[in-house]
Amino acid sequence: MPEPTKTRILLADDHALVRRGVRLILDNEPDLTVVAEAGDGAEALDKARAERPDLAILDIAMPRLTGLQAARELSRDQPDVRILILTMYDNEQYFFEALRAGAAGYVLKSVADRDLVEACRAAMRDEPFLYPGAVTALIRNYLDRAQDGDHLPAKAVTDREEEILKLVAEGHSSKEIAGLLVISAKTVERHRANLLQKLGLKDRLELTRYAIRAGLIEP
Repeated sequence: MPEPTKTRILLADDHALVRRGVRLILDNEPDLTVVAEAGDGAEALDKARAERPDLAILDIAMPRLTGLQAARELSRDQPDVRILILTMYDNEQYFFEALRAGAAGYVLKSVADRDLVEACRAAMRDEPFLYPGAVTALIRNYLDRAQDGDHLPAKAVTDREEEILKLVAEGHSSKEIAGLLVISAKTVERHRANLLQKLGLKDRLELTRYAIRAGLIEP
């Protein structure tokens, strides 16, 4: 009898110990196998292009590109890849951002040993995976919108501005950011000025605080 086809998984988390623990959980299942690991969002995109996985599991807070940023790009680049966001944050804002980024599920690290395998299989069946708190958030959001006639708020910044905001907050100079994003330093400065004006902030320190609140970097 032939072996069942295994779901090929890309695992991205900037903590090697977390990756090791998650990999043990996944590789112990007969239908799941981790084929690539990455330590940040940009590396995750490179590994996804090289390995063409069936499923990407992305930590929400990573250097260079967050899991949400990587998810948005991966959804555009490889729309057939299913995406799960793995996070320590039980946070409604991140949850809704994950859905908008194309994720099929949102799994808390605190219960990954219980929920992650189920979430992987649900994603491969094209079913969303929602932990109990997320279900509550969805219902409350739906009821609020039905009552007020409102839609989810649009993102305050564009994807490119978000990339630059994250890199500024990580301490990169305009020249370094220009090199990383393959744009001119003048373009970086223009985006940075737009960010300060749009968000009503004064300097790099306030941009960094905003980036922490938005989940782009860890405090």
